[in-house]
Amino acid sequence: MSTHVAEAAGTGSGSRTTVPQHIIEIVSDSGEGAQKAGQAFGAVCAKSGRGVWTVEIIPAEIKPPARSQAGASGIRIRVGSRTVTNMGDEADLVVAFNEQVLYGRITQHAFRKGTNILLENRWATDDSPEIRELYANALQEFREKGFVVHELPLEQECLKHTSNPRVGKNMFVLGMLCSIYGFEVERALEEAAFLFRKKGEKVVALNHELIRAGYAYASDHIPIQFFVPARPNPGKSIVVNGNQAVGLGIMAAGIDVVAMYPITPATSVSHYLGEAFHRVGGLLHQAEDEIAAIGFAIGASYAGKTACTVTSGPGLALKTEFLGLAVMGELPLVIVDVQRGGPSTGLPTKVEQGDLLASIWGQPGDSPKVVIAPATIEECFHFVITARKLAEAFRTPVIVLTDANLATGVQPIPRPNPQEEWLAPPIDQAPWDKKVLAYDWDVESGASPRPIPGQPGGEYVLTGLSHTKDAHVAYDPDSNRVGMEMRSRKLAALQKALKPPKVFGDESGGDLLLVGWGSTQGAIEEGVERARGEGQSVSAVHLRFMSPLEPGLEEIFRRFKKVVAIGIHYSDPEDSPIDKPNRRRSQLAILLRDQTLVDVDSWTRVEGQPLSPGTIYDAIQDHLGRLARKES
Repeated sequence: MSTHVAEAAGTGSGSRTTVPQHIIEIVSDSGEGAQKAGQAFGAVCAKSGRGVWTVEIIPAEIKPPARSQAGASGIRIRVGSRTVTNMGDEADLVVAFNEQVLYGRITQHAFRKGTNILLENRWATDDSPEIRELYANALQEFREKGFVVHELPLEQECLKHTSNPRVGKNMFVLGMLCSIYGFEVERALEEAAFLFRKKGEKVVALNHELIRAGYAYASDHIPIQFFVPARPNPGKSIVVNGNQAVGLGIMAAGIDVVAMYPITPATSVSHYLGEAFHRVGGLLHQAEDEIAAIGFAIGASYAGKTACTVTSGPGLALKTEFLGLAVMGELPLVIVDVQRGGPSTGLPTKVEQGDLLASIWGQPGDSPKVVIAPATIEECFHFVITARKLAEAFRTPVIVLTDANLATGVQPIPRPNPQEEWLAPPIDQAPWDKKVLAYDWDVESGASPRPIPGQPGGEYVLTGLSHTKDAHVAYDPDSNRVGMEMRSRKLAALQKALKPPKVFGDESGGDLLLVGWGSTQGAIEEGVERARGEGQSVSAVHLRFMSPLEPGLEEIFRRFKKVVAIGIHYSDPEDSPIDKPNRRRSQLAILLRDQTLVDVDSWTRVEGQPLSPGTIYDAIQDHLGRLARKES
């Protein structure tokens, strides 16, 4: 995380081509540092006033075979002269450490005709005849596809400065990119000093040498140069990914205890907190498993301060019994679920939004809880603060659904100005009014005061069994019914306090409305904006509250001829062999159809990558075409 410096870097003069945005990829074998180079370059761009969004390219295997088409590791950096909210469409420039890793990206339609590929050429003279042949064939194929290939002696150049170019190429490439895009080399040197500060002066000095060498090489030998103008008045920013924003939000909310078990892609929350949490008096507990982690967090919440546990889908599944205990015991708890591909181990390094219904319904019995979903990296910060407040106000668990796209994406966001009201209040140790029962439910809101163990007279029995207002175990019908009603009433009371979502586009209605949630917002709205620019009647709504849903949805939906739920989770396609009444809708569509009684259709993708504006635009054309044919 770094502070933004509001100034433009580089120049737009000379032979540079000025462009409003560019998409750059760095791809390599796993372990060659492509992601670190891309993160550093993204930070350089962001601190120089550009809009930035990064997407990590991570293979499913921990360490796939070298030079394998399925083993591409790397990063995509989208740089723009306005705020960037998604990964964009095809890349404009790619740096590849070998030719094979490019094939995996080609199958994902990551490139277009005219994409510049800066390709390591050492494989043309490799000792293996098979490798030489593979390289030559790939080179021919890439050019036939219309890619513009520039062969570069990256390893040969790096050997002039280090005996191990495998771990040096990434900083050489960082220097190259700064030269190509007109950023001063000092920017890259600052980032390297920050990245390698813990490894000593020699390591920093070597990486500085490689950056300068890459910068000089590109200036002298690479014939392409671009300039992306800075955003107007970007203001003070910090450059963070979604997991760092969650960690910052935890601290800003005054949460003192986080218990978690390492799980991709949530683990880096603990890495960040491990470095920073103790500075604000926080305790980070690495539990022996997912069940122990939530148990530890529940115990901490029972003791007085709302605790947090962070996980991903498989971990959420293991936490279900303890989640039910928190609902029944009415204990405030914040759960951050960084969603990934499923089911089971699924796609552990890829993005998906498949935990929506599990979060809402995935516990035995009726277990109402609040579920919210940030749509941006900035919201990853603020939603944790909101989650803590809601958990305490309603004495209930609150699940924050992020995903791998938000977790690893890097973006400049407005620098938060800490507010005292964000912090959890001190634990109340004043004597408890014994006339107030442990679950003294308000019949309108279902809320009740919260006794804290340690308060004189505040002791009460905490149980997972059905209980009365005074915390006594009760199996009679009326006590069980009243408890159920009061826990459910919390969601009704919260929904009354919410505002209807804003319509992106025409509020009065139109032909097509797309409904999304979570990290898909940027791609959906950019796709809608593109279609509206062509005169098409399409709008979008993006949801943040998933349980309870925001009010007014039925009224909004009925203004449009067709409503389609968009998401990165599974649904049967329109041409599925399953009979239409039995066609499996997406999780969001099921939820919306149930709550609004509107015939909401679904369009989803489960390809393990974020949605792009181009795919959303194509989906809009498809649905508008279907609608026109139906009406004709």
